[in-house]
Amino acid sequence: MALKAKEQNIAVFGETGSGKTVLLSSFFGATQEPSFRKANPYRVLADDTGQGRRLRQNYLRMRDDAQAPLATRFEAKSYSFTVRPNEDDTSTEHSFNALRLVWHDYPGEWFEEEPSDAEEAQRRIETFKRLMTSDVAVVLIDGQKLLEYAGEEEKYLKSVLWNIDEGLGRLRDDILTDGKPLEEFPRIWVLALSKADLHPTMNVQSFKDLVERKSADDLAILHKTLRSFVEVPEALSLGEDFLLLSSAKFETERIEITNRIGLDLILPIATMLPLERVTQWAESLNIPFKVLQKLVDNADDLARVLTPFIAKILEHVPGVGKWLSRLLSPAIVSLVMLSKDKLQQLVDRAMEDRDYLSAMLAQFRLDLMDGVDQDVLEKSAW
Repeated sequence: MALKAKEQNIAVFGETGSGKTVLLSSFFGATQEPSFRKANPYRVLADDTGQGRRLRQNYLRMRDDAQAPLATRFEAKSYSFTVRPNEDDTSTEHSFNALRLVWHDYPGEWFEEEPSDAEEAQRRIETFKRLMTSDVAVVLIDGQKLLEYAGEEEKYLKSVLWNIDEGLGRLRDDILTDGKPLEEFPRIWVLALSKADLHPTMNVQSFKDLVERKSADDLAILHKTLRSFVEVPEALSLGEDFLLLSSAKFETERIEITNRIGLDLILPIATMLPLERVTQWAESLNIPFKVLQKLVDNADDLARVLTPFIAKILEHVPGVGKWLSRLLSPAIVSLVMLSKDKLQQLVDRAMEDRDYLSAMLAQFRLDLMDGVDQDVLEKSAW
């Protein structure tokens, strides 16, 4: 079957040493383990063989030789992965049969240091324009730095948020044509605690409480800056979604890569969280879906895949009141309202029907719910 993929983008921001390289290597390496394919209805393939080999090598060296990847500096890279069902889908109705996740890695040094020359300055602008294709941005808060600033965490958090705010401010005039706000821009900014294993007593709620207690004003300033970049600024989330991440546990003579935290939520966050948030914005902000779907990649395409499947499986679609006039389909609202038990039934039925794409997308939604229940993910209140 010919591959027809829809692209989802995620941008990862983190200062020097925050763990971006380890995070990416652990994310991809784990998906190549036989146990991953057995446990999930999909597989992850690197579109660039060379990149995939290097990430896999980093992972194996951590797993087998206790060697951490070399730190990268001033390297702005994008990594592309194809996410496709384990087996060919029998459905002929879908307009696509795979997802393409593009992971944009923004060098932390570029928010911390001035460009060395005009060429580097231009490269930063071009890199950020690529980042703007993302629906979701993840801002890494370094767990090691929080330990170093224990009791004065606001100093570290302020530096992270201010560096991003000032970096965006410097790029604003170069990115906005005649000051016109952008339609395409990350709409969901997730604050993620990297190296969460260093904080064994901290769950995602206590991480959220810490950030809000120590840096509420700085979040408000950054939020105002982000809103100045976009059309429909109401449809933008910052300080509403929090995530715990641990790529591996570094010990004296070994690196434990099996007790990872949060990495299995990267794909669901990039794919299903925007669709969920579009539904929420349509209700709370009174913004028509036809407007919102222009702001979030593939919202309409994902909806079209899931709608006939959900409508076929459910005996009836739960009433959704005034949403019906705004959303493409009430079935999509059903997806974000269903209980975990009902979602699991949908996944199981889709697998039986060999509708593997629907099973994969519904599983992503189920994964988000599991992340919340496990105190790893905190999402914007419904």
